[in-house]
Amino acid sequence: MKLENLKPATGATKKCKRVGRGQGSGKGGTSTRGTKGAQARAGYEHKIGFEGGQMPIQRRLPKFGFKNPTRVEYKAVNVAALQALSEKIGKVEIDVEDLRVAGLAGKNDLVKVLGNGEITAAITVTADAFSKSAISKIEAAGGKATVTE
Repeated sequence: MKLENLKPATGATKKCKRVGRGQGSGKGGTSTRGTKGAQARAGYEHKIGFEGGQMPIQRRLPKFGFKNPTRVEYKAVNVAALQALSEKIGKVEIDVEDLRVAGLAGKNDLVKVLGNGEITAAITVTADAFSKSAISKIEAAGGKATVTE
């Protein structure tokens, strides 16, 4: 095998289609665009969703639903995660910043503590919101739930 004998595998390369180079090329005349109409002209661009004049799907289907512009979205953290975090870092006061450092919440997330799991440590938790079951479990373990303003 020599460098000058190397060539691509059969069928790996194709000849480029040279359009508009005269009738002898087989692709002259209309340059494979067909005859007449907007698509045969230079500079033709169809709109997004254009279906050849048929009523587009985004106009055939009805509008529905509602997006609440004042929705407040919270990052959920369960009391079981708080129990594990308090054992890991050895603190009795946990706030939103501790949850961010531990990777349980993002930089701009509002945090809501939910009541899934068990908690035995008496910890003071500060978060943006609490569920009723989370408050009852934290207080039953001897801790305190505080909502940030």
